[in-house]
This record gives sequence, C-alpha cells and structure tokens, in this order.
Amino acid sequence: MRNVRSRLFLCVLACLIQSHSFCQERVPATPLIAHDPYFSIWSTTDKLTDSNTTHWTGSQQPLTGMARIDGKAFRFMGRDPEEVPAMQQTSRTIAPTHTRYEFSAGGISLAFVFFTPALPENLDVYSRPVTYLTWTAVSTDGASHEVEVLLDVDPVIAVNDRGESVVESRNRTARLEVLSVGSRDQNILNRSGDNLRIDWGYFHLAAPKEETASTAIMPHAVAAFAAHGTLAPSDSMDMPGPAREECPHLAAVLDLGAVGSKQVSRHLLVSYTEGYAIQYLERNLRPYWQRDNLPVEEMLDTAAREYESLDGQGSAFDAELTADLTRAGGAHYAAVAVLAYRQTIAAHKLAADANGDAMLFAKENFSNGCIATVDVLYPSAPFFLFFQPRLLEAQLLPVLEYSALRRWRFPFAPHDLGQYPLANGQVYGGGERTEDDQMPVEESGNMLILVDGIAQAEQSAQLAERFWPQLSRWAGFLKEKGLDPENQLTTDDFAGHVAHNANLSIKAIEALAAYADLAHRLNKESIAQEYSSAAKSMAEKWIAMATEGDHYKLAFNSPGTWSQKYNLVWDGILGYQLFPAKVREAEMAYYMGKINRYGLPLDVRADYTKLDWSIWTATLASKPEQFNALADPIYRWLSEAPDRVPLTDWYDTKTGKQMGFQARSVVGGVFIKALADPQLTAKWRAKAAHAAPPDTPDR
Repeated sequence: MRNVRSRLFLCVLACLIQSHSFCQERVPATPLIAHDPYFSIWSTTDKLTDSNTTHWTGSQQPLTGMARIDGKAFRFMGRDPEEVPAMQQTSRTIAPTHTRYEFSAGGISLAFVFFTPALPENLDVYSRPVTYLTWTAVSTDGASHEVEVLLDVDPVIAVNDRGESVVESRNRTARLEVLSVGSRDQNILNRSGDNLRIDWGYFHLAAPKEETASTAIMPHAVAAFAAHGTLAPSDSMDMPGPAREECPHLAAVLDLGAVGSKQVSRHLLVSYTEGYAIQYLERNLRPYWQRDNLPVEEMLDTAAREYESLDGQGSAFDAELTADLTRAGGAHYAAVAVLAYRQTIAAHKLAADANGDAMLFAKENFSNGCIATVDVLYPSAPFFLFFQPRLLEAQLLPVLEYSALRRWRFPFAPHDLGQYPLANGQVYGGGERTEDDQMPVEESGNMLILVDGIAQAEQSAQLAERFWPQLSRWAGFLKEKGLDPENQLTTDDFAGHVAHNANLSIKAIEALAAYADLAHRLNKESIAQEYSSAAKSMAEKWIAMATEGDHYKLAFNSPGTWSQKYNLVWDGILGYQLFPAKVREAEMAYYMGKINRYGLPLDVRADYTKLDWSIWTATLASKPEQFNALADPIYRWLSEAPDRVPLTDWYDTKTGKQMGFQARSVVGGVFIKALADPQLTAKWRAKAAHAAPPDTPDR
C-alpha cells in the first residue's frame, strides 16, 4: 500500500509541475465559468460531453460546443444532441484561473480553455464579469483539415426558470460583435433566497471582430450547424418568449480554416452584467467594476483588448501559486486548494458603496442563502488574508457599519445582514428581535480575530479605530461570557447547541488577545494590558477545564469526548502564543487514531466532517506526516466522492456522501496552510500591495 501511495504521489506531483494545474482524473465538479453566486457554471461529469453544463445549484444552464472537421460534426461540450458523436476527451486540467480540456477526432487535436482572470492584486480585473473561451486546433495525422467550432448558449442562463420570458439583442462595440439575452421584466433585486438564479441584467456572448465569427440569434442553431455548418442569415425576432428549448439561442461559429501542423486559435468572451448587484441597508449597490458608471460596452472592449496580456498573467499566476502550494503542503494539499480557488471567489459579489468603497458580500450557498454571514466570513478569511487583505476588510465593513446602527441592540456581533442579495438586516435566529438561536460568542470572537488579522496584515489598526466602540463592546462581552460559553450555537450549527464548548472557548480567548493587540496598535496600553492578561489567565484555566488524559474534551462538562480544536490555529498565525505547544501536540497525536477513509470527523458525535476545519486542524501539526495524515484522505475523497456537485464542505468521512452545503466560500479556508507560512504570505501580499493601477479603458 505504501508503494502504491508513493507512485500516486509522484504521479500527481509530476502532473502539477508539468501543467501547473490539477490534473486528477476525477473531481466532484469542474469549474467552467465562476464569477459570483449568479454567474457560476459547472460540469458535473468526468467528460465534458457526458452531461449538460449547470449552474452551481444543479439547474440546467446548457452551453453546447460542437466542432465540424472536414464537414463531419462532433460534440465537445454538452450531452445533446446525442446522435452527434462526442470527440474523445484526452485530458482535463484545473488551474486556479484556467480549466483546460483536450479532445481528438478526425485527425485533429482540439484544446478548449475557460479562463477567468480572477487575479486578487487588481480589483478592477478581479471584479470584471468576463470569462474567455479559447479553442486551439492542430492536425495529428500530417494532413490538413477544415475546422469550425460552434458555441451555443441557452437563454435560460438569464432567468431563474424556463417559464420566464426573455428578449435578445445584437450590438456592436469598437472591438466586438455582441449578442445579449435578458429577462423581459428586468425586476432588479426583486427577491432574495437560496436556490435561485438571477433574472435581471444581461448575458453577453461577444466575438472579437478580428476573429471574423458568424453569429446568430436563432432556434435550433446546433442542429443547423451539425447538418450544414452554417447559421441562419437573419436573427429571430420572435420575442419576448419563455426561455424554453425552442426559444432562440445565442450562437457563434468560429472558422479556424485549414488546420495543419501549425496551431490555430480563436476565442470568444462571455459576460453577465446586472447594473445593480446588492441591496445594502435599502441602498442598491453597483458591481465594483461599474462604481464609476463605466458603460458595459467599454468594460467589454477593455476585456477584449487585455485578453492576451491577462491570459499570460493568469498562466504565470497559476504556475507560481500551484508550485508554492505544493511546497507548503504537498501535491495533495495543492490539488485541494487549486480546486477551491475559483469556488471561493464565485460565492461572493464585489460591489461598491456610494462613495466607491469596496464591499464584498458572501452568499451562504445551499445553507440558508444568508448574506454576509459572519461565521462564513471567518472560515474563508485565510484566502483573503493570504492574497488580498483589502478584500477581507471589504467583507467586514458592511457588518461593522450595520453593528454601529442603533437598531442592532445586542452586546454581541450579528450573524448576518439578510438573505442574498438583500443585505438589509439580520434574518437568522431571532433576527433583530430576540437572542433566540443567536451565536454571541461565535460571531463576536470571529469579528475581533478578523479585524486584528487585517491590522496585522496591513500594519494599520485604522478599521479598528473607526469601529472601536463596537469592538470594545464585544470584547467586554467575551471577557464575561467567553471562557465557559453557555448553551448556544456555533458556526457548526448543524450539530446543535452545545454548552461549555471547549473549541468555542478557545476562540473567545484568542479574540481577547486580538482586542489587546488592537488596543496596543492604537496606543491604548492600559486596555491592552488588561485584556492580554485576561486572555493569558483564561488560557491557563482552559487547560485545567478541558484536559482529559491524553487529549482535550469537546465540552468542559462532557467526559469521554473529543473534538477538532481548529480555532487554535490563530494562536500561532497571529502570534498570540496563549496555549503551550503540548496542547496542539496532544490533540494531533490523539487525532491520528480517529481518522476514517475520507478524513477526521468533526468530533465524537458523528462521522461527518468539515473540509475547511479539517485543513485548519491539520495546520496545527508540527510534523509533515501528521499534516499529510489529515490532508491525504481529503484528496482521496475528491477522487471518490459519490455526489457530483461543486465542493461541499460537509460530508461523511466513512461514505464520502454529501451531508449538505455546496459551492460555498468557506472552502477558502483551506488556504490556512499557506497563510501559516510567513514568508509565503508576505510574498503574495506584496503582489497585491505593489500591483500596478488598472489600465485606462479605451475611450
């Protein structure tokens, strides 16, 4: 078994080095177009031709790809039409910003690439809702072959369900021919919820003029291309109409001409623009890229102009990040983190307040649809602290502003700001009315730790100074209630209420140290000393209260129990040093005997685990073999998970089955291992700090 593991590791490592990507044969789902909770398209089968593409919720959003080689039609994306043969898929690789497929048929090798330039150092590019689709063909038999490719877009991509009516249009910009589709009614920010797709704004299929694409708005474009290789000479004007199968689609055909031994490439752009993205405290906010009222056509032209430059930057980013992740935690860890990269980003929407401030809102996908959930911001925070602390500040700012309002009357931090995309006030538990099912210690601790994380990353406590009354109130609450928490929920609310929770107590203790550090940075030395002493004293008491032989209990009053103490990770990363090394060492040694096929259970109560917390716990390890003992089963789970959905963070460690949740931002928590490396973190933060200003759009 050891030799098999070694060969597998070497195979994966060689693949990562060769392609700077994740080339495992099977993942639960493959990201294709991943921007935000509404513009997020995935493939849920190993082969791109074995299923139609879907939204992350599982609802159909078919993109169909077809090639004609010497007049014969082949599918390379989508299950339909089944009578058209599928090209042979020869590879698929997943990198942080690219997903690459390779196909072969008729003497041609066809590479098909999705590229989303989600580069955190440039927020204008990061927030730009554009993905590039590129085709590259080359002959494999020495002969020349005529090659054309089709992309067909089902208009359901612009509505929540097929019963809603859509309208389609054609436009021309300085650089692009653009086909667009959107709902007839355009009820902007009309509702909130979880299992919903957007039904305002417009999807755009944009063909650069130099590609000399033929485009059409027409029904049955796939059938016409398969039969004749052509599209209708005129656009359908049969609209508005429901987004059903017979509705006109958006279609583009790219002629690659005679393809021989020299590679021939063509590309298209796809985009989704909505005008207003988030409602925050009854104010409608524009997407960040549109904060200065940049017209859609200028944004698309800028994206077209920057294609080659961004693609080069993205490829370099992919290679460097994958190599660094591999050095930080090994090939298996790197594979998990690479797969989590775009999913983390796509569970957020970057908007701008009226004054242009960046505000980043997370959606609690397939949980309850809440927006700006504090115990979702907390587990995803390592991603942002590693790459771009400004984006974590953009998540905390709306929560802090809301907490400063008189309507939030509790002495602890809120759980959420509403239900996506409406951030108008807490809806979870007792909302703004009662303390029922609130998470007082959890959320207060989360906010204090994260604000201090930003202060340390930016070497500035400006955010803390601005909201010092709120932070002080929460610190006072934790000083009184945090050591031995009452019966309440934690971020793992699916496990139910727990009194005297030892892991939650760790969070409260670290939060007091965070507050002390913030006070020190603001020259409030008496407060810093008071809370630093309190944190140290509580840590000593914690050890006495939680110790049970060779490990530490789930709850102080529950003998015979254990749990992952993932909150301990900040003690080292943020430099609090409250708990002696023996606590981490004892816990890690104990965990070694509790690991199942697909990972370490969350605690003694059940076999399920959380993906994010498991990597946090693994990061406590002082020995690489202990880290690998927890990370390797997660990699195995990626290969064998029975549920074909974007990464779930809550699954059974024995069966691999999804317990709930999918496509959530919390998978960004796996970057905690990289964050724990000070030199690596400094390197990637420097990229964001020293990034050049965005290019000026064509005017």
